[in-house]
Amino acid sequence: MCGIAGWFDNHQDISEKQQQLRAMSAGLRRRGPDEHGEYIKRNCALLHRRLSVIDPENGQQPMSTLYLGEKYTIVYNGELYNTDDLRLELMVAGFSFSTRSDTEVLLKAYCYYKEKCVEKLNGIYAFAVLEEPSGRLFLCRDRIGVKPLFYHLYNDGIVFGSEIKAILKSGIVTPAIDEEGLNELFFLGPARTPGRSFLKGIGELLPGQYAIYDGDTLTCSRYYTLKARPHEDDEQATIEHTRYLLTDAIERQLVTDVPMCFFLSGGLDSSIICQTAANFRKRNNQPAIDTYSVEYRDNQQYFTASLFQPNADYDYIRLMVDSTGSNHHEVILDNEDLFNALYPSVIARDVPGYVDIDSSLLLFCREIKRDFTVALSGECADELFGGYPWYHNHEILFEDCFPWSREQGIRRQVLKDGLLPRGEEYVRQRYLDTVHSVDALPTDSPVDRRMREMFALNYYWFMQCLLERKDRCSMYSGLEVRVPFCDYRLVDYAYNMPWKLKALNGREKGIIRKAFEDYLPHDIVYRKKSPYPKTHNPVYMRLCCEKVREILGDPSRRINTLLNQAGVEDIMEHPDALKSPWYGQLMKAPQILAYIIEADYWMESFDVDILV
Repeated sequence: MCGIAGWFDNHQDISEKQQQLRAMSAGLRRRGPDEHGEYIKRNCALLHRRLSVIDPENGQQPMSTLYLGEKYTIVYNGELYNTDDLRLELMVAGFSFSTRSDTEVLLKAYCYYKEKCVEKLNGIYAFAVLEEPSGRLFLCRDRIGVKPLFYHLYNDGIVFGSEIKAILKSGIVTPAIDEEGLNELFFLGPARTPGRSFLKGIGELLPGQYAIYDGDTLTCSRYYTLKARPHEDDEQATIEHTRYLLTDAIERQLVTDVPMCFFLSGGLDSSIICQTAANFRKRNNQPAIDTYSVEYRDNQQYFTASLFQPNADYDYIRLMVDSTGSNHHEVILDNEDLFNALYPSVIARDVPGYVDIDSSLLLFCREIKRDFTVALSGECADELFGGYPWYHNHEILFEDCFPWSREQGIRRQVLKDGLLPRGEEYVRQRYLDTVHSVDALPTDSPVDRRMREMFALNYYWFMQCLLERKDRCSMYSGLEVRVPFCDYRLVDYAYNMPWKLKALNGREKGIIRKAFEDYLPHDIVYRKKSPYPKTHNPVYMRLCCEKVREILGDPSRRINTLLNQAGVEDIMEHPDALKSPWYGQLMKAPQILAYIIEADYWMESFDVDILV
């Protein structure tokens, strides 16, 4: 994994922008701490920061090659999981290879197939290819959106990067947030409308989208979206094919030339990955896997069960350690460290995010990076296979709104009266845009039609938020985290699976449970869904309250032009009175306060102009 950036300008001599180019590259150093490279011409620069994973000795970037009289140069962030298959196909077509890196395979696939190469790729990636002498620039993002690619288009050119900070370092765009961005921040955040950022003038390629910049216009095309197809497998065939697809995805992602480990929560998803990897290594006479779990100091003392978090992880983790024979490592986080890490998590993400859920992952990945460079994690199974409570509660299921943020009362409460008057309307339109774009079959039952809508809502919104969190918080420490459930073949199959099969035996992720029930301990297979662990310690709430009161007491802070002080004080005084969370199951009173802290820090540290 890596960080990439680039700058194309029709009139300026980019080669003279050495200070800005160095700053852009330095901004991505954490994504690629091992090496850096650059390819600079008069009107174009491609920048690369490398985290060495495959073929460390020969995979340097930018990488160039000649094909039919033209020069092609690539910068690439990602991993291809079908590298060997694609290399063989290209060798049959006459190509030769001098490295084992997937970068060379991807570059030559583009030379041969041009933009149609995207149809050949299985992996997680964002990349740019410059063609010379034509000057055509090709940008692409993976089907599912695991890897990021932001851009700013202006009259004379385009600047792009893996992270927003690289674009800002160019000096071409001033960080500013207008009414639309504030609606995103306060009424949708930490989610974002697909393709948009909170900052004015900065967009992002959509999952499954590529773009061609010809020196004048940027033409974007979708090469992958959710498509409805008949599901023709019976129950047994569905079980077997689900098991095959997920097993194949996991095993393809075990390829690395650097140390690899596995996240283990004791939940179904991470347990399947760990058990599959352990079985694979045992069959191939390889060493036992290393697993990692995260917990908070004294959390057992304060944990209380809820609908969204019915049980704690401790006993289930031990079951899986025994089942896999793993070398297990437990990371215990201190609540003060968790609070203090809110600030670097904003720097990692370039925006306010999932607050302590981000900062805990940031600290967790920092510890893992001491010994490992690659990890596998169980993200996205819940979005694809109906794991969340809102899939199963019919009162919520058929509500005509985002199920993780069903009403905006608490969001409106923190804002000054009259500010962002169209906020609720803005959210409503984003919801309608999503459900109206859903591809369905005329034979779908009302439940299956609604389940396709729920799939799309979770896929394009909730899941993207989690993938963004995982990428930024892991790459901040130079840790590559792979997500096998995001294999596009599994996504396609899940989208078209009838609900009665997906929720087999009336259980969340019922088909996954059935597919792997003979591989895992019984208590793991039938454990009720429990989310990523969060802190329940009152120390964290106290720290958040102290900081928010400090912010409210400083009239010079930008955020105080937006906040309703009385409404925020009410959250601090009556945290248990909240009827619904800010976002999902994990953002209640302490997290709302932390979101305000992060928004304040973001506005000040990024010097964000507020355009309202």
